[in-house]
Amino acid sequence: MTTLTLTNAGLVLPSTSGGRASVRIEDSVITAIGGIVGNDGEVVDLEGSLLLPGFIDIHCHGAAGADVNEDGLDGLIEAGRHLARNGVTSWVPTLVPDSKENYLKAVEAIEELMREDPAELGAARVLGVHYEGVFANENRCGALRTEYFLKYSEEALADLPLPSKGVKLMTLAPEVEGGIDLIKELVSAGWVVSAGHTSATAEVLDEAFAAGLRHLTHFFNAMDGIHHRTLGAAGWGLAKEGVSFDIIADGHHVHPSLLAAVTRARGIDNVVLISDSISAAGLGEGEFAVWGKKITVSEGIATDALGTISGSVISMRDAFNLMFRKGFSFDEASAMASLNPAGLLGIDRETSSLEVNKTADLAAWREGEVVLTVIGGKVVHNAL
Repeated sequence: MTTLTLTNAGLVLPSTSGGRASVRIEDSVITAIGGIVGNDGEVVDLEGSLLLPGFIDIHCHGAAGADVNEDGLDGLIEAGRHLARNGVTSWVPTLVPDSKENYLKAVEAIEELMREDPAELGAARVLGVHYEGVFANENRCGALRTEYFLKYSEEALADLPLPSKGVKLMTLAPEVEGGIDLIKELVSAGWVVSAGHTSATAEVLDEAFAAGLRHLTHFFNAMDGIHHRTLGAAGWGLAKEGVSFDIIADGHHVHPSLLAAVTRARGIDNVVLISDSISAAGLGEGEFAVWGKKITVSEGIATDALGTISGSVISMRDAFNLMFRKGFSFDEASAMASLNPAGLLGIDRETSSLEVNKTADLAAWREGEVVLTVIGGKVVHNAL
């Protein structure tokens, strides 16, 4: 048995953040929290840093020069290492519309990585696959390539490759031909279904809700906004009980003050922070090739030649920091970055909170930086 004790930590617990204590981990599981006696095994003094659940990013196209669609196993590992250095302990690689051949190669790499020990690689754990925009509204394509959009049929859905285990998440437009039947089929097959890249009316979204849809992708972006006489997808997402949404907390996709306002209006329990990061994340400013286009990153914004925002270059650490700056408590920001995404994916009983018997996927935070990351009870990043 391996043991790890994290001492002198400010704990971010469910619904509270408190004074300093220690956390004991045996193998991959948190076994005790508090005034722990005994220093056997590895001991790390956190020097008062905040210890919180590791971030979970359900919408990430890549980072550190690596793209999920294009760069195979080595690219996934490189992106995962960048994520781990920024406090992400689990992520869902997100595929943009592409050829069947590229889908197959990408999913084969995802499946191969899921068989590896992420801590041994020093990379965030891969949870499954997220297909974004395969069945989407061309008028709300955003940065997605419409030439690869599909029309729904049982055969088209069956042709999408999947890993043999893990979560299956799809962002779709409910108003596409056969969209409601598609949602029913996905839900019955265990998919998490989210509405995005959509111009669906409130009436269509009500049908989608009845079919099992419970979530919206990158709220406000690539969907109809709110008008005081017409709900739009965004208005529906705010008004409909039982629906959650994720949102890109980079301060550019959604104005920070509006981000804070809709979070409070919808309720913290119903909001999931995402990065929506692209391969240019972590590389600084400059020009990059992303999905066959030239993307320019300047002052933290990634845009194409037409000036359209094309993904983000943030990490979940940045999203957490933004919510903290907008007045949310540590435990509130932590819930949106860890517990809520885990709940959406159905893995919240296993990880995503600092509690005994949960998997030790943890991050230590100090003055806006991640100074320690633990995945499965093993230290993979230490900047103390």
